Amino acid sequence: YAKKRGVNVMSEVDVPGHAESWGAGYPDLWPSKTCREPLDVSKNLTFKIISGILSDFRKIFPFELFHLGGDEVNTDCWNLTPHVKRWLQDHNMTAKDAYQYFVLKAQDIAISQNWIPVNWEETFTSFKENLNPQTVVHNWLTDGVCVNAVAKGFRCIASNQAFWYLDHLDIQWEDFYTYDPLEGIQDASQQKLVIGGEVCMWGETADTSDVQQTIWPRAAAAAERLWNGIEATNTFGNISSNVFPRLEYFRCLLNKRGIAAAPVSNRYARQPPIGPGSCYDQ
Repeated sequence: YAKKRGVNVMSEVDVPGHAESWGAGYPDLWPSKTCREPLDVSKNLTFKIISGILSDFRKIFPFELFHLGGDEVNTDCWNLTPHVKRWLQDHNMTAKDAYQYFVLKAQDIAISQNWIPVNWEETFTSFKENLNPQTVVHNWLTDGVCVNAVAKGFRCIASNQAFWYLDHLDIQWEDFYTYDPLEGIQDASQQKLVIGGEVCMWGETADTSDVQQTIWPRAAAAAERLWNGIEATNTFGNISSNVFPRLEYFRCLLNKRGIAAAPVSNRYARQPPIGPGSCYDQ
């Protein structure tokens, strides 16, 4: 579907955290029945399965970038699991060391299969000196990550949660539109290392009843922002008088195509129109 439309799909297999579901098929990947994530760092089986999954994905996704996750990894239960604790001691590692070991080993597997690894920003903030130089750092949590990443020569993707997280329902379209991924990066060669941005839609509070109106039309505001860049969007003048009518019109085009995009004028994502009419008045 994407290929026919000239769209590349960057797949993500998040390791070692956010992977509890793997144990449903491979229980040995859980450190224990009470410690189900992060994945078991002490077993060769863990990395054998990662290699197999990436090998299968390589046949499906031709895009050069592959996301290995690496975010929100709580290693506490590694220290509480006897066999993992022994492995850490045998290898003279702390749990933090093992987190780095896991991420770098997963990167090596991906690179061996001709992927360029993408990792969430925690890997950069935790052990930037040891990340593979090919790594694309994906910002989501804090300001200034892309600034620091490109200064170290890494490429970066901007998804600052304060502006471009669609599941944060209180972020209005104006914030999506005016956020600048290049803020604080003055050097032109470093600006080129910010390869793009991504609006993120997570599934904890979404299903088929509300996902479309949560994504649209705010994602379109970010899309225009990325397509044109800050210089071009600044020429539009007052966004309330200039951008709002265009975004409202685009929202109506989405509705006419059967996409349940939420109203532009609402102050909170997923709210219904203020009154009757809406697109039918245009």
